[in-house]
Amino acid sequence: MREIVFDIETYGDIKNRDQLKVTMVSLYDYGIGEFRSFDEHQLNELWPILEKAERLIGYNSKFFDIPILNKYYAGNLSIIPHLDILEKIKESSGKRFKLDDIAKATLQNIQKSGDGLQALRWYEEGEIEKIKQYCEQDVLVTKEVYEFGRKNRMLYYPTLTGEVLPIGVNFEPDAVVGRASAQGNNINLTLPL
Repeated sequence: MREIVFDIETYGDIKNRDQLKVTMVSLYDYGIGEFRSFDEHQLNELWPILEKAERLIGYNSKFFDIPILNKYYAGNLSIIPHLDILEKIKESSGKRFKLDDIAKATLQNIQKSGDGLQALRWYEEGEIEKIKQYCEQDVLVTKEVYEFGRKNRMLYYPTLTGEVLPIGVNFEPDAVVGRASAQGNNINLTLPL
């Protein structure tokens, strides 16, 4: 199965999503086993990769990353099968947790390398390589959380008292019915007609 784990970085006021600008998209492509990143000027190279994915995997990606990327995309990325890890965690636990908290409690040796505010400063300073490294680390963390959850059907979260508790998760793909016809038999939507 060709799955893509991805994350985006943005610039602007998070409270005004319509004005947010994509600064970086990083992904891990299971089909070729490598990480790739695309800055705001390379998004046209990203679309064919996402279009060929059998499933997109992210953290809070259905409600943040995909709607923002759709502002730049000629089609609709939400028709691609999608696993939003945060959505599965909330379904199971009734709560939302930061990716870093889940990673620290579940993996213990892998965590985020910074926060989104740093990425905003780096963009203002023109430090695109730092944004790329940060975004790729987020993808690595998301990938490791995904793999642990899929294998063990369990993730962990920290409580305020320092206890670590389990969350049951199911990351198995849902049956994909009718995707080929919805996408025109997997025609690359970014090619000119």
